Amino acid sequence: MTASDIAALTACLADPARAITNAQIVQRLSRDFYWYSPILKKQLDDKTAELALQPINVEEIQRILACCYERNIPVTTRGAGTGNYGQAVPLHGGVILDLVNMDRIEAITPEGVAICQPNVRLGTLEATAREQGFELRCYPSTIVKASVGGFLGGGSGGIGSISHGGLRDFETVRAIEVVTMEAKPRIVLHESQAVHDVLHAWGTNGIITKIWLALTPAVNWAQCSIAFDTFDQAFTFSEQVAYDPYWIKRLVTTFEWPIPSCFAPIINITRPNKSLIFFMVAATQLGELEAEAKTAGGEITLAADYIGLRTTPLLSDYTWNHTTLWAIKQDAAFTYLQCGFSPTDARTQFATLKQHFGDEILFHIEFMKSGTGTVIPGSIPLIRFTTEQRLNEIIDLCRSIGVTVANPHVNNVEGGGRYREDNVQLLTKQKYDPRGLLNPGKMVTFKPTATSV
Repeated sequence: MTASDIAALTACLADPARAITNAQIVQRLSRDFYWYSPILKKQLDDKTAELALQPINVEEIQRILACCYERNIPVTTRGAGTGNYGQAVPLHGGVILDLVNMDRIEAITPEGVAICQPNVRLGTLEATAREQGFELRCYPSTIVKASVGGFLGGGSGGIGSISHGGLRDFETVRAIEVVTMEAKPRIVLHESQAVHDVLHAWGTNGIITKIWLALTPAVNWAQCSIAFDTFDQAFTFSEQVAYDPYWIKRLVTTFEWPIPSCFAPIINITRPNKSLIFFMVAATQLGELEAEAKTAGGEITLAADYIGLRTTPLLSDYTWNHTTLWAIKQDAAFTYLQCGFSPTDARTQFATLKQHFGDEILFHIEFMKSGTGTVIPGSIPLIRFTTEQRLNEIIDLCRSIGVTVANPHVNNVEGGGRYREDNVQLLTKQKYDPRGLLNPGKMVTFKPTATSV
């Protein structure tokens, strides 16, 4: 970028202080948690933008995109930077569009739909919704820091998905407003099924500026930790609770030992050499769950009311991809995969993987509901990384035995396993970003349809 480019882009903002050229700050804003993957760490460590812009409204975004289109400057959108796949890391320099100032909750409707700007923190939305009798249907373990827009752009599910599915399911996302990357950027509203045009597209085909997100009636929750002598016992009990519609639940997470040994701040609720289950269930069912667990041979290591995100300890802080973070803190050789096991044949799949890889793979199960209403043992297993070839051998065997893998070690929308086979995300990019200036390189099937100046 030239000095003229920077001056022109700075002029797009009402306050020039929101145009950041400091190299250290720009580099920080060009990062997410891609380093969970040793492969992405190697690929992305030296990538950075040249300028960060912090707009406060849609009009400023339109001016920025028009200027970038005219000058052929790439734009990578940033939410809170809590993604794990390098979604927010610019491959070709240019501008980081940091939406940090667009963080207003406009309304929560009587029907339970949150209308908000993209950089509303999910934790803030959860707290605000609960004040009005609602709560999030699902959220990542990074809820306190993660933004709503970033979650829609690069996430898929989390705590709550066992009852409500992921972001793509059951019309959780009711509508999304995006700004296009054209000579005259447009504001386009996507409603109903059209939201899938831009969901989980990593900001490659439009800048999300407003969101309509369906909530669910709030529940008084309790959390519970239960230890079992073996992983098979733990999986059996967690499976029974996960599949039985009687239980009102928000979280069922099962850990093979030694994963719980990584949870240093809550080591007192783990038991040496025992597998562990974390539950969030309706507070009215906690006593019954404890009794069932004891009958099944489990030991209750924690049972307490959940009073919100300030609950101590907060068990969800050790689930979903936070599990990977705690493991990496203990041993930097750990990484992870994102898998889906069979609801009927999971034990056979577990046995096959253990036979081939032993403790190179450690099972961490997150039960979740699919879009068809079937509860499945989703999984974010820990992998002891040695080489990329060995990692690919594990992925290949998983797929050969019917274990689905969304590969978090690939830095493009198509390779991560969440790409839609009907190509709606690609078709949307062709319409809204004809020069391919939005997060270029992250949608590898795209070919520019407009020439640059």
